[in-house]
Amino acid sequence: MRLLLDECVPKALRRELPGHDVRTVREMGWAGTRNGALLRLASAAFDAFLTVDQGIEFQQDLTGLTLGVVVLIGASNDIDDLRPLVRNTLLVLATVQPGQVVRVRITETGDQEHNSS
Repeated sequence: MRLLLDECVPKALRRELPGHDVRTVREMGWAGTRNGALLRLASAAFDAFLTVDQGIEFQQDLTGLTLGVVVLIGASNDIDDLRPLVRNTLLVLATVQPGQVVRVRITETGDQEHNSS
């Protein structure tokens, strides 16, 4: 699966996603591109977009996108805070559908959960 990491996601996360072709926004030459335009560019070349932007589905029109959006919800966007989300992120990537937004987080009990909208 071809994955694009948003600018706010540490590039070190790519090492945690084995078996996937992972690129960053910067590597693609898209740094500074606004989210709406960025999602349209990404939709043409990637299967999923990983971000920590929790408002993306409310700020952007995701209609017609041919990629899924995975929102990682950690204490921060530091790799150490995102690493515990990797197991569920890999599960989500196996099933995410185009235009679907799936949130991956750790619950108050310490369990991982994911839900889609």
